[in-house]
Amino acid sequence: MMPFVKFVFGYKCLYMFDYIIVGGGSAGCVMANRLSENPSNSVLLLEAGGPDKNKFFNIPAAFYKLFRTQFDWGYYSTAQDSLLGRRVFMPRGKVLGGSSSINAMIYIRGSKEDYNEWQALGNPGWGYNDVLPYFKKSEDQQRGESEYHGKGGLLSVSDPNSPNFMSKLFLQSSQEMGFPQNPDFNAVQQDGFGLFQRTIKKGRRNSASDAYIKPIAKKRTNLKIVTNAMVLSIDMDGKKVVGVTYELNGQQVVAVANKEVILSAGAINSPQLLMLSGIGPAAHLRELGIAVKHDLPGVGQNLRDHPFVVIAARLAKGKTLDTAENWLNYFKYFVLRRGPLTSSIAEACGFVKTRPELPTPDMQVFFCPAFLIEHGFVKPGGDGFTIAPCLVKPKSVGELKLKSTNHKDHPLINPNYLAAEEDMLAMIEGYKVAAKLLHSKSFKPFFSNYYRPHDRLHSISEIKEHIRLNMEAMYHPVGTCKMGNDSMAVVDHTLRVHGLKGLRIVDASIMPTIVGGNTNAPTIMIAEKAADMVLAN
Repeated sequence: MMPFVKFVFGYKCLYMFDYIIVGGGSAGCVMANRLSENPSNSVLLLEAGGPDKNKFFNIPAAFYKLFRTQFDWGYYSTAQDSLLGRRVFMPRGKVLGGSSSINAMIYIRGSKEDYNEWQALGNPGWGYNDVLPYFKKSEDQQRGESEYHGKGGLLSVSDPNSPNFMSKLFLQSSQEMGFPQNPDFNAVQQDGFGLFQRTIKKGRRNSASDAYIKPIAKKRTNLKIVTNAMVLSIDMDGKKVVGVTYELNGQQVVAVANKEVILSAGAINSPQLLMLSGIGPAAHLRELGIAVKHDLPGVGQNLRDHPFVVIAARLAKGKTLDTAENWLNYFKYFVLRRGPLTSSIAEACGFVKTRPELPTPDMQVFFCPAFLIEHGFVKPGGDGFTIAPCLVKPKSVGELKLKSTNHKDHPLINPNYLAAEEDMLAMIEGYKVAAKLLHSKSFKPFFSNYYRPHDRLHSISEIKEHIRLNMEAMYHPVGTCKMGNDSMAVVDHTLRVHGLKGLRIVDASIMPTIVGGNTNAPTIMIAEKAADMVLAN
């Protein structure tokens, strides 16, 4: 028996499923897998982008080559007042696997306190002890099972097999400065310096698509995956969501959900689609002539992201990833699955506090054995390295609004970077830490000269100007459909949209506050937990 039913009425096709998942990114892939595990559930997964078929998806060190291509939404922020009017590039995956197919594959969960804060904000069941089992459930940890890690999950988490010598010197430099070393950022504590673990399996990217979709795509007849499907609207009958309308090959298709619609389009596209469907701040919708179907003022608000700034320098001797593309390294990669092309480029980091009284680290200092300038688009030539302090607990909060009623128009994304004065002060302190690391004894034989900035900065005004001219986004937008029970919350602690039936949001947009670190692992955890909540119904 077919798991779905199709009817044809004129130019529209009508499909019926139990569950419809909008967005084939990290969360959507997890939901599609878990909901279709029961063969009695029929599941439709809709992805606006195409399938993840390109050689650069597999080669970890080539991830930046996917930016500004057909696999990237290619978003930009609005002009940022604190950044001298600059617009900031915000890549997001437009492909099966979503941003997990174009990211740097770093596996970081955030601190325990992040999730305890979520619970304290009125979200029962989201404390650290509640979410840890779902991190472990998703994980196939190379180091084996432990109190903090899982073995046998679908997502491969591995140690670097060929870290660059400069990454090890970075750790040696941090020891010189008295920072503690941390072999596992996702265990007892986050503070300290160490090498990243990555979502890489046998030298290849292990995206959410690789982990959760490809192993089952041809095996489960109750799961239908449709790529290049742009969802136009969430369809409602009164206050009940009954399905979606999407566009495929120029034809409009209606899909009806017998049980639930799961919105997993991400922190940019989820609020955009809600508002285009008449769900959002009533005043803003009326300004654009959109009929208000459900007034929900928090949609698009509470936007948060991680800002960072680079210190890039030329290497005096040795090789980094800048000159890694040669026949020998391609041989190591394709034959042995080893060598520099298995690198995620960001190989190490340190979590530090810019003020001693802080409860958790507010700065993540990245190290890249390569020039990482303007997302990899600037190529100075030769070999270099980059130290990038990133503010992981920003106070600045922004918003997202519609530009027009055309679903193809990018929304107006205003993260409000560094609007809070304390964020700028923290970035300045983070820059100072990075500069001290650069001028350590360990780096001295390998440091040739500055590239960006062009020389060592000494005054606060110089550092502040460098930050304003060079700050970029760490690709971690969250929070635009936040979880909670206050007047600006969009979903409750079960991720159901307030005031509506039949609709949940499952992606990074539900985070009430941003986690202190990379956001992909937390997004996958959210989906693992959400799948259990949906199936418990």
